[in-house]
Formats: sequence, structure tokens, C-alpha cells
Amino acid sequence: VNELQGRIKESTRRMMAVVSELSMRQASAMILQQELKERELFLDTCHRRLDQGLPPSEDLELEWQHILRDEKRRQADQQEKDRLVEEEERTQLPSGVYTRAEARPNAYIPLGDTLPLPKPYGALAPFKPSEPGNNIRHIRKPEPKPIEI
Repeated sequence: VNELQGRIKESTRRMMAVVSELSMRQASAMILQQELKERELFLDTCHRRLDQGLPPSEDLELEWQHILRDEKRRQADQQEKDRLVEEEERTQLPSGVYTRAEARPNAYIPLGDTLPLPKPYGALAPFKPSEPGNNIRHIRKPEPKPIEI
């Protein structure tokens, strides 16, 4: 009798486990069906909005704007990188030394010659003043006196 009751209890436990597993599967199936209906409804509204010439949804429009913004930022970064590389190449002297100084003219091309070869200025190079420093702001600009004739 005890053996029979043990088998009945064991089969009852197995049956309860199967029933609870079945109810869990049914609940997840119902949730998935509900999610499917919601997504189909969302897809239909997106199609309707596209037919009207509107963006599919507000979220997708925001995401698209973020993508465009990121693309513009990447393009600007690439242009900045290219500009820096070009500037670095421009600031490198033929000797291989890097400089930030602006190149000053050291030769001119004469107009009267038949063969326009550059001639060095030598001691008569044109004067090119440097940029004024920060302390120039403390100095007053001179007031020109009117010329009386």
C-alpha cells in the first residue's frame, strides 16, 4: 500500500510539474502574441505615415537625425584631420624640421628677363613686421594731428 501511495504521489508531482510548465509556456505564448499584434499595428501606422509623406514615427525620425548628425560630425572630423595633415606637411621645411613660422620671401622673379628665374633679395629683402604682442593693448594709439595748409 505504501509503495502504491508513493507512486501516486510521484505521478501527481510529475503531473503538477508538467501542468505548471504548460501554464508558463501558455503565458509566454500569450505575451508573444500580444507583442506581435502591437508590432503589426506599429508597422501599419508606419506605412500609413510614409504614404502621407511623414516620417514613419517620431522615434525613427529622432534616430535618423542622430545618424545624420553623427555622419556630419565624422565628416567634419575627417576634414579636420586632413587639414592638420596638410598643415603639417606645409610646416615641414626641406631640411625635415617642423616650423610654425610663416615663410618669408627670399627671392623675386624679375619681369624684364626672357627667362623668369628667381633672383635672391640678398640684403634688400622686404620688411615684414611680426604680429604685435599681448602687451600692446596697454599702449594708446596716437591721435594724428590735423594738417593745416
